[in-house]
Amino acid sequence: MTGYLEHISKLLRDNEIPKLPEEYEKEPAIVQIHEELKAIREISQAFSEGNFSTDIKIRGIIPNHLKTLQTSLRNVIWQTQMLEKGDFTQEVHFIDEFSKAFNNVIRRLELSLSKLKEKEDTLADINNKLRKEVESKESLKESNTYLKFLASHDSLTGILNRRAFIETAEVELATAKYLSVPCCLAMMDIDHFKKFNDTYGHSAGDEALRHAVKMISSRLRKNDFMGRYGGEEFILFFYYANKETGLKILDRLRVFLSESPVNLEKGLVEIHASFGLVEIDVEKIAEKGYIHKLIRDADSALYAAKLSGRNKVVVFGQEATPDFYEI
Repeated sequence: MTGYLEHISKLLRDNEIPKLPEEYEKEPAIVQIHEELKAIREISQAFSEGNFSTDIKIRGIIPNHLKTLQTSLRNVIWQTQMLEKGDFTQEVHFIDEFSKAFNNVIRRLELSLSKLKEKEDTLADINNKLRKEVESKESLKESNTYLKFLASHDSLTGILNRRAFIETAEVELATAKYLSVPCCLAMMDIDHFKKFNDTYGHSAGDEALRHAVKMISSRLRKNDFMGRYGGEEFILFFYYANKETGLKILDRLRVFLSESPVNLEKGLVEIHASFGLVEIDVEKIAEKGYIHKLIRDADSALYAAKLSGRNKVVVFGQEATPDFYEI
């Protein structure tokens, strides 16, 4: 009997579940108690690791309590998932003080959202659009957060607008100067965009711009970024990239865009773009208005790319001078 009690004690307190000694394997009652305590240990371990899918087959007071707790925790997880999706109608009525706190948080969140909707219906619409854009990755809780986003992003494509791009680029330039990191700036223009609008309509033109931004953005490196400069013209910043690297990146983007037609009502339509690239001189970053000079130089290279046939990349300072330009 003493050995049996020691085995039960080990089952209850040891980190590892002990094996049933051979002398007890022929005792049905002892085997049953061993298996049930072992099952309870395994269920408790699964709960501690966040696994609430264990099928509890044993019977008794403790297993019944574990089943109740399992059901409650599954319910909490499901309700939390509903909250993540914006459903604030969930309430829990168990686990005592936790239930009160949980339900109180839900009511406060619902009240805050109601006040925002009553105060600004427009912000509610913006909220829905932004949630789709960022796939609910961030919770925009206050109206000034929405307004800040709108003030710095292009409403059609969702990327940085001209002002926000320049401000961000100036910060990156200061960092590049401090770390002596090579960088490049580029201008991009959708080829024959006026003809595209005249042929397919302005709505299709907007869709083409969104499509182009989506394709280009999906192929940018982690620290690179782009913005809409105006119309069908975009601006890109390449961090830790010299002229040769920037040229390779742009040519890869150019080819990828050319091979990714936009899907319109009339079918698939190819889009092409021209690019102008300028390498940033780290020693001149501190000069007043240097960012605007970079933009002018990149735009000059872009203009040369358009004049020399389009759907190509031209580096500033290496522009060709063809005898005839078709604008």
